Amino acid sequence: MIYASDLDRTLIYSRNAIGVPEDSPGLVPAEIINGITVSYISERALSQLISLAGNIVFMPVTTRTVEQYKRINLFQETVIPDYAVTSNGGNILIDGKVDMEWRTSVGKRLELHSAPAEEIRTIVRSALRDEWILTERYCDGLFFTFVVQRDLLPLNVVSQLADKLNDLGWKASLQGRKLYAVPEAVNKSAAIEHVRRTVQNEPMVASGDSLLDKCLLDAADYAIAPCHGEIFAEHQEGFRVGVYSFTTCSGVFASDEILQYVRTIYNNLGVLGVGLP
Repeated sequence: MIYASDLDRTLIYSRNAIGVPEDSPGLVPAEIINGITVSYISERALSQLISLAGNIVFMPVTTRTVEQYKRINLFQETVIPDYAVTSNGGNILIDGKVDMEWRTSVGKRLELHSAPAEEIRTIVRSALRDEWILTERYCDGLFFTFVVQRDLLPLNVVSQLADKLNDLGWKASLQGRKLYAVPEAVNKSAAIEHVRRTVQNEPMVASGDSLLDKCLLDAADYAIAPCHGEIFAEHQEGFRVGVYSFTTCSGVFASDEILQYVRTIYNNLGVLGVGLP
């Protein structure tokens, strides 16, 4: 069985996203920078993940760059996956090294199907006022991340920008204080399907919270989302979403329910003798 999961706000949570005080019991540091914990995982979820990881193919799937992924201590020291998808699907890591064959194929699809990055940057900068933007980054030569003043940024501006980018082969997604502009060719599901073929197309469970994760969840046989984030917001507003399960708990402890869901699927498949060693 494969378990492919988004990381931030799904399995691991920044200090601002945990939803409980930092000194709450049951939290374990996931990412430490210069001696400071910057993200956490639930202790119970981590225990479940460690228990499962030896029997399944666990794949982190993240919009983080390669560099940002590698600074997550949890996945460098405690649970070390054979495969990881970073850069929103633009890069696949195999035993910690970038799969250059995949990266080259992504570059070719970008040239064919998406407008040039500089054109997109110009459109975004013209749509957003300078005072709304705190920082801008072109990530791994693939997509843009804009850290914005969320309380100043009108949602209708984001919606109009998303429509404009769609016509040019790009997508916009607002997650917390980060506005992403991502080419359609750079997506999590394409990368996951590539790895899935490599590991002989095992049954797959997926989890994620944002609109950038929808294609990942749609590609899975079983999918779950936390009851926070863009996917849950669409569900609450009555938009049609995929056949997903949702947690009852929000914040960092949603990961407890997510890993219990994965464990239940694993056990059920074991009874059926499907997709297990």
